[in-house]
Amino acid sequence: MEVILLGTGGPRPDPRRMATTTLIRLGEENILFDAGRGVMVQLSKAGVPLGAINTVFLTHHHFDHIGDLYDVMLNSWMHGRKDALRIYGPPDTERLVNTLVTQVYDKDITWRDRGEPTFGGWKPVIATDIIPGPVLDTGRWKISAELVSHGDGLDMPPAFLARWMCLGYRFEAEGKVIAISGDTVPCPGLERLAEGADLLVQCCFLATPEINNEHLRRLAKFTIACGDTVGKVAAKAGVKKLALTHHRPRTDDSMLNALLADVRQDYSGPVVLGEDLTRIEV
Repeated sequence: MEVILLGTGGPRPDPRRMATTTLIRLGEENILFDAGRGVMVQLSKAGVPLGAINTVFLTHHHFDHIGDLYDVMLNSWMHGRKDALRIYGPPDTERLVNTLVTQVYDKDITWRDRGEPTFGGWKPVIATDIIPGPVLDTGRWKISAELVSHGDGLDMPPAFLARWMCLGYRFEAEGKVIAISGDTVPCPGLERLAEGADLLVQCCFLATPEINNEHLRRLAKFTIACGDTVGKVAAKAGVKKLALTHHRPRTDDSMLNALLADVRQDYSGPVVLGEDLTRIEV
């Protein structure tokens, strides 16, 4: 079992990083978590057959996590996907996917379906809205979702918060556990999905010296975990290995080194400072 950090950046364009997207490879199966900027190019660079992507789990609906979902849908089919592409995510995922298929890329799909029959006809995309709890058990692997906190404490309209859900995932196979934090700050859901994990792929946006104004202090408290808390989360959960992703754009590595020092103050296990296309054996 292998994890590939396809993209380790965030919403802002970064020449060094594509948007946060993670792949779990289990034999011939390829399970994708999010579909951010550049995902299909990164899969191609990693040597993953594009037609072999048939399951996607979305953590939430920020554009840096779903911005290239259409590319996964179309290019997996154009490169030989024979089965339905199954997409799971928080409520509104089904509406979002159906809008892409029927209202945004419907002409593109019809043109390729009818005009390029070598593709073998359009292979469907099936989206499923999920909530925290068990999600899927294939007999070979199983996955569950936890509710995590991504901006929940910000001053958002109640009507919006009623529609806002962010998920982290706990993937189990071959006696191993991989936890995918999604975008979150420390919270009970993150603690549960990370408990005893062989690998925690964790968002970690800022080093402590970068948390230097009120906006960034609010971000570190309510929106996305940073170097001041991530090591504590991993240590408390007994995580065997920690991979840091979702980095801000930086002009040099000084703050990445500071971030690593932050985490190692609290967590003594192996730490992978994620770069695009980093591969991790589990």
